[in-house]
Parts: sequence; C-alpha cells; structure tokens
Amino acid sequence: MDLIYSTVGFFVTGGAFMYPILTVFAIGASIAIERYITLTRITNRNQSVWSEVQPALAEGDFERARELTRENDSTIARLLTMGLDRQGTVRRREDIEIAMEEGMMEIIPQLEKRTPYVALASNIATLLGLLGTIMGLIAAFTAVANANPAEKADLLSASISVAMNTTAFGLIVAIPLLISNQILMAKTSAIIDSLEMASIKALNVISSNAKRRAEAA
Repeated sequence: MDLIYSTVGFFVTGGAFMYPILTVFAIGASIAIERYITLTRITNRNQSVWSEVQPALAEGDFERARELTRENDSTIARLLTMGLDRQGTVRRREDIEIAMEEGMMEIIPQLEKRTPYVALASNIATLLGLLGTIMGLIAAFTAVANANPAEKADLLSASISVAMNTTAFGLIVAIPLLISNQILMAKTSAIIDSLEMASIKALNVISSNAKRRAEAA
C-alpha cells in the first residue's frame, strides 16, 4: 500500500504536465503493442507460406507455387506472386527482378507504418518532462521571491524536488518506448531480410529453369 500511495503522491505533486506525459505513454504503448502483434503475425505467416512454397520451387513446379501464393495474402506470397506471374512470359532475369523489387517497394512501407510514432512519443515524453520541470522551477523561484526569508531555503528545496518529478516521469515513460521502438525496428528488418532472401532464392530457381529450357531448345 505504501508503494501505491507514494506512486500516487509522486504523480499528483508533479503538476499538470504529468497528464499529457501519461497520455503520450498510452498512445505510444498502444502503437507499440499493435505493431508488435502485427509484425509477429506477419513473421509466422511468412514462415508458414515459405515452408510450403520452397519445395515446389525446388522441384520446378511453378504452377503449384503460383497456386500457393495466389491463395494467400501474406507479404511473402504477394512478393513471390509478382515474380511467378512473369515466369515463362519474360526471358530476361532483370524483368522478373524489377517486378519483385516493385513488390518490395509496396510491402516495406506497410511493415514500417506507425513504428516511427513510438520513437516520436518517446521524444515528446522527454521534452514534456523537461518543460514541466522548467515551468515548475519558474513557479518555485517566483514563490520564493515573495516568501519569508527564514523559509526560503526550505521552500526552494521542496519546490525543486516537486518540479523534478515531471522530468523523472518523462524519462520513466521515454525509456520503455525507446526500447520498444528498437525492438520493432529489429523485427521489421528481420522480415525485410527474409523477404529479400526468399525473392533471391525464387529468382535463382526461375532463372535456372529458364536457362535449362533455353539450352534444351
């Protein structure tokens, strides 16, 4: 109970700036949770699709691979569809590669959307904490200037202590949001790397198959 009372007291004595900092934390945390769940779901779906498509590609069964990717709306399926749809209709590897690069350009912004807002929330929380402290110090010095000289030292120390609460709370909010942003960026980079790996493997298989057909002809 003492911890609860001290936490409530810390928040209440921090002043009006504690509320916008708390609001920023709620928004940033909501975005971070949503993005983490979404990126985790994308990772799992991509792994599942690739485990089905890869054997078909390895066997040269492009029709089967096309069926698997067209039935799925995962990011890796959409990317592979861009290349597989051009398999057999174009001869140059570069044409298929350009098509898959276009797919990557569409997918990457979808993976990265809203993630920068988590870092933005972290910065805003820090700045609001500093602003709250500055405003608190201004109020403290104004109050001390009009106080009884015998009480000035005690009043100043108490006022500064309260004013520092907003900076402390801003950092308490900012640090977890900053860590969350780095985790989300790492997950996004891992997904992009896996998509690039899958596209290169698919492109190599398609090119090898086209080369064998050309030699046989």
